Amino acid sequence: MPTFDLKDVDVRELNQALHDEASAGAEFKIINPNGKHSVAVGAMYSTQIDIEGHVGYYCAGMNQQATVTVHGNAGSGCAENMTSGQVRVKGNASQYCGATAHGGLLVVEGDTAARCGISMKGVDIVIGGSVGNMSAFMAQSGHLVICGDAGEALGDSMYEARIYVGGEVASLGADCIEKPIKSEHEAELKELLGQAGIDAGDISRFRRYGSARKLYNFNIDHAGEY
Repeated sequence: MPTFDLKDVDVRELNQALHDEASAGAEFKIINPNGKHSVAVGAMYSTQIDIEGHVGYYCAGMNQQATVTVHGNAGSGCAENMTSGQVRVKGNASQYCGATAHGGLLVVEGDTAARCGISMKGVDIVIGGSVGNMSAFMAQSGHLVICGDAGEALGDSMYEARIYVGGEVASLGADCIEKPIKSEHEAELKELLGQAGIDAGDISRFRRYGSARKLYNFNIDHAGEY
C-alpha cells in the first residue's frame, strides 16, 4: 500500500499521484495531514484512500468513484461537488459539507456545521450527529439523513430532495414542510442507514421533510417567502 506522509510530500504531489498511479482496487494511505487543505481532491477510480488524522478545507472534493475515509475531523467543504464513490468522516465536519454534490454517499459519523448539503444535486448524505443552520438550502435532489438535531432554516428553498431527521428541528426554511412517513420511506431510511453503517436505533422517531412546491414559479401571493 503506497503511503504518503504529508510532512514530506506536497498535497499537489499527492493528488497528482492519485490520478497517475491509481487503478481500480488500489489502496493508498495518507499520514500526518495536519489540517492541510484539498487533500485527495478529484480522486478517481475505485480506489481506497485512508487519511490518518484531521484535514482542512475541501477534502475529497470532486470525488469520483474512490472510497475516502478521514480518521479524524474535516474542515469546510468536505466532499464538495463529489459525483460518485463514498466519503466518510469518522469525526466531525465543518460548514457546507457535501455542497453541490451530484452523487455517491457521504457519511459523517459526528456533527456538521452550517449549510450541510447546500444545493445538493443527487448525493446521499448521512449524518450520525447533528447539523447546523441552513442545511439542505436549495437542495435539488438526493437524501439527507440527520440522526441528531437540525439547526434553523432547515431545507430553505429546497426542491425535490428528501430530509429525514431523528432529533429536534430548530425551524424550517421557506417552502420546507413536514411530510408523512410511509412504508416506502421507512424502507428507504433503513437502506440509507445500512449503507452508511450507522445504527440509529428506533427509526420511528424520524420525521420526513420536503418541499411544499410553492416557490417553483413566481407567484405574487407568495412574494414574501422568496
